Amino acid sequence: MPTVIVEGPRADRETKRELVKRLTEVVREVYGVHHVSVIIHENETENVGVDGELLSDVLERRRGK
Repeated sequence: MPTVIVEGPRADRETKRELVKRLTEVVREVYGVHHVSVIIHENETENVGVDGELLSDVLERRRGK
């Protein structure tokens, strides 16, 4: 059984439903299997670093704060 792990930002339940549904469809098609697990890890932007900076700082700067 393939397992897909997604690392990403917080999302509402409907977004997660759509993500799980679509990822499962693709994995089933490519692998030709029925059972697929999808695990979603939600990461706060202050816990993610991009190019030596916290993602939260980068996003604040883009918003002009």
